[in-house]
Amino acid sequence: MKKSFTLSIFLQISVILCSLVLISSTGCNESGPARVSVHTDFGDMIIELSDSTPGHRDNFLKLASEGFYDDLLFHRVINGFMIQGGDPKSKDAEPGARLGSGGPGYTIPAEMRADHVHVKGALAAARQGDSANPTRASSGSQFYIVHGKTWKGEELDNIIERSSHMTIAGFEYTNEQKDLYSTIGGTPFLDMNYTVFGRVIEGLDIIDSIANVKTARGDRPIEDVKFSVEILH
Repeated sequence: MKKSFTLSIFLQISVILCSLVLISSTGCNESGPARVSVHTDFGDMIIELSDSTPGHRDNFLKLASEGFYDDLLFHRVINGFMIQGGDPKSKDAEPGARLGSGGPGYTIPAEMRADHVHVKGALAAARQGDSANPTRASSGSQFYIVHGKTWKGEELDNIIERSSHMTIAGFEYTNEQKDLYSTIGGTPFLDMNYTVFGRVIEGLDIIDSIANVKTARGDRPIEDVKFSVEILH
């Protein structure tokens, strides 16, 4: 009788422990993909991070939870292209200081996917060029959000024909991707070249506002555009 009681208690404890492990392992996925809010001087953007790029997702959430991105700048802004931030050297940077070389001291292995393309609002990782970075590893902290322009179907086909990394991989745009590029736009010439790991689901107009600011040499906004990242779930 005593042995049976002990076994029963053990089984109950095992069930509880297993439940705790499951809760811990699912984390943010209990309510869908992780989401963050990027607070800017022009308003907030809600970004959904992709579970298909776990290395980039987890690193971004880690840095955000540590306050790494608090009061950094969108230090490189190019209208019709993208807005870039994440350089820790941009915090309290002097006017005219050249930015873009800072980071946390490590890189993230590339996680490029054919179903993650550079349509407007895509969140992607910045990186060094191919000559210094043949594996196309991503910066540990710097990212960009796509602004871009609209593209016709034949223009997308021409981009593939001219891009050896696309043709070698047998890359083709889906009809849905073509529709997105023709309606909201983006930067397709970056596809399969940089890791896209999220997308803006609210606040696309904020990208427009930031992309329209006046910039100085080096594409840095004349008036600082600060941001911070808050984890929503």
